[in-house]
Amino acid sequence: MKRIAEIRRAHNWDPSLAVDVVVLDAQERHRRRVVFVGGHGATYLLNLAAPAQLRDGDGLVLEDGEIVRVTGKPEPLVEISAANPREFARLAWQLGNRHAELQLTADKLRIRRDHVLEDMLRSAGATLTFLEAPFEPESGAYSHDEASDGHRAVPRDH
Repeated sequence: MKRIAEIRRAHNWDPSLAVDVVVLDAQERHRRRVVFVGGHGATYLLNLAAPAQLRDGDGLVLEDGEIVRVTGKPEPLVEISAANPREFARLAWQLGNRHAELQLTADKLRIRRDHVLEDMLRSAGATLTFLEAPFEPESGAYSHDEASDGHRAVPRDH
């Protein structure tokens, strides 16, 4: 098993250097300690001092300097749009009030499929589009995840 020494954010490394890939959904990408199995069958140990949110395109730097690419696994999502900016803000507030994990795109919101939230959004006038795509939820106001800098793995023997 190879150990992961560092996480490099997507914009801080060249993806053509990747020697393998791990395909993970959003929940699988929020980790502190886990063993990943790469696309080529190799196993990789991630062991951080605190949980990190891995993002699509991040690189997992191994102790020998090789890099494994993180790829977001497509999930069933709902893309939400509104008639105007005021309605868009109201819909975002409604979802936040329900503590729903949320992804912001340039002009739309995305959530995981949830029939209760979908009914609420429809009744509030939202336009819903169903799709399968990697989900990249916002980290949240109280998250200490480093959005632009790498995390260093902390070796542990247990």
